[in-house]
Amino acid sequence: MEDETRILVSGPKQAAAPGSQNACLVQIYPPGPALGARFHLKGNPVVVGREDSCDISVNDDSVSRRHARIEPMGDTYGVVDLQSTNGTYVNDARVSLQKLKDGDYVRIGKGIFRFLGGGNVEAEYHEEIYRLTIVDALTEIHNKRYFQEFLTRSLSCSIRYRRPLSLIMFDLDKFKSINDQLGHLGGDYTLRELAGCIKRGVRREDLFARYGGEEFALVMPETLRQDAVTVAEHLRKMVEQHPFQYLNHKYHVTISLGVASTAGDTWMATSEIIRQADENLYQAKRQGRNRVVG
Repeated sequence: MEDETRILVSGPKQAAAPGSQNACLVQIYPPGPALGARFHLKGNPVVVGREDSCDISVNDDSVSRRHARIEPMGDTYGVVDLQSTNGTYVNDARVSLQKLKDGDYVRIGKGIFRFLGGGNVEAEYHEEIYRLTIVDALTEIHNKRYFQEFLTRSLSCSIRYRRPLSLIMFDLDKFKSINDQLGHLGGDYTLRELAGCIKRGVRREDLFARYGGEEFALVMPETLRQDAVTVAEHLRKMVEQHPFQYLNHKYHVTISLGVASTAGDTWMATSEIIRQADENLYQAKRQGRNRVVG
């Protein structure tokens, strides 16, 4: 199940500095009422942390009381870690002090912020808000909403032109034990790393998406069932052989996959092909995990 912890954020309390840059931070993760919130930096140092006195207050146990500071640094801004417990990350690299570039991702606890500091921040902000409607911010692949829209369109084309289409649904095996051993931050890392691993085996014409929690989907137009099973087996082996490392902990993960297909010769609802793929996924789980059923 997807983590439902809510992060509540209050905006910077310091007064704007006259003539300062128009840079800002945009909260892009986790989902919730603060998603898309914009925090103007306005030339001032901004402290992010769990304390109410912080300029950006993040009410979550994964965040230290005073976690990090965003401050002017030359012609841009930089982030300074304030000796936080869980660390401050820029583009998934842990940092103590890092100059920020336009578009960088700053991760503080479970929260992920996008730094916008380009020439047209307003346009970049609206572009980012649109991106949030189609992309899962944690894994940087498409989200469930866009997946369903793409699958519906692809199924319509499949039926109209009597062309094959396949769907692969898969999820991590024993993901709860990963969260229990590494914590939710380690679980988030695992999901991001898994998505990055799988993306290397996905064709440009296919759609890879996060369906929810630890479950993912791959839509493959113009693909027969047996070819999709072959791809699924290839992905399974890629993940099984991929080395994962969170902090100093090295580990391996496996996935179970279900495949559903249509030749395009009969009408099929979007919900039906998802149901078939999910049913095969759970059959793979029942048969011992780390396998493909199609």
